[in-house]
Amino acid sequence: MKTKICLLYGGKSAEHQVSLQTAKAVIGALDNDKYDIHPIYISEEGQWIKGPQLEGPVENAKQLAYSEGEAIAPNALSTTLDASDSEEGTFDVILPLLHGPNGEDGTVQGMLELLNLPYVGNGVLASAAGMDKVIMKNLYAQAGIPQVDYVWFLKKTWESDHEAAYLKVEKELGYPCFVKPANLGSSVGISKATSREELVLAFKEAFQFDRKIIIEQGVKAREIELGVLGNDEPECSVAGEILPKKDFYDYKAKYEDGDTALIIPAEIPEDVYEEMKRIAVDSFKALDCSGLVRADFFLTEDGSIYMNEVNTMPGFTPFSMFPLLWKHTGVEYPELIERLVQLAQERHAEKQNIKHTM
Repeated sequence: MKTKICLLYGGKSAEHQVSLQTAKAVIGALDNDKYDIHPIYISEEGQWIKGPQLEGPVENAKQLAYSEGEAIAPNALSTTLDASDSEEGTFDVILPLLHGPNGEDGTVQGMLELLNLPYVGNGVLASAAGMDKVIMKNLYAQAGIPQVDYVWFLKKTWESDHEAAYLKVEKELGYPCFVKPANLGSSVGISKATSREELVLAFKEAFQFDRKIIIEQGVKAREIELGVLGNDEPECSVAGEILPKKDFYDYKAKYEDGDTALIIPAEIPEDVYEEMKRIAVDSFKALDCSGLVRADFFLTEDGSIYMNEVNTMPGFTPFSMFPLLWKHTGVEYPELIERLVQLAQERHAEKQNIKHTM
């Protein structure tokens, strides 16, 4: 019997287009002899639209942005996702291929938990904490995970005293520094500031995307990434290095210009790699992650290692760093998806043994 999979993608997020690319890639890799694939598209306005069952790959990601189809009312989401009483039957597993807020941040995961449905990837806690860079870094500081110095602000705090905010950054971090929205990925809204003038512009840019921003001390370092896969006993991939041709790895370099080189495996000493694996696993466990994360590091000239962040739903096209890391570790793209589906089902089965009554 085929495994019945529901793909959730799109989303009310600045990373909407990234999610469409991820969905297209996953659909192309899934074996139609093993899986029945049912797409649910979430528009940029937040409308959920159920598309037709897919029998094979799609040529263009835009085909997945359904303007017509079965619109799902909010009060009907539960019956659509958990159709156990219908002839269609319930889904065996949900793949939330969502990036950014309203999908990667624990909101959709919470809904799936309430419906008691198996789903790929991180749970509510890890998704929410991993999405909010401030919460993540605060937790990592408590866990003793090495990080660059950082400060953060709410928009209201900044609006009440711009000068105090800028002075705090200059006193505690200095220049250069990086200004980021706290709750976005894919380098959306990120700016590098090397002066007060650039800092002011960077604050304004980041606050367009979030009510909370984080500012991190700039370090001269190589950017090294590892893939982490598993539940309670996670494994690490080989390391990869990002070599952006621009000043830093921004959204255009990632998704539009292709102006970045990925070196896999990264040319780093074995002891550095082993230490990064240890920190990656510790970081995974500190957030109680499950399924997958991409762990991003800074490696300085003197050999210092800093955890930058973990991404709980990394870019997932065949040309994205996370799948490429696993490909070079010996796990091809279709197998990687199968592994993630298995991990989701294993985690769900384990949860069914938890008592909810005395």
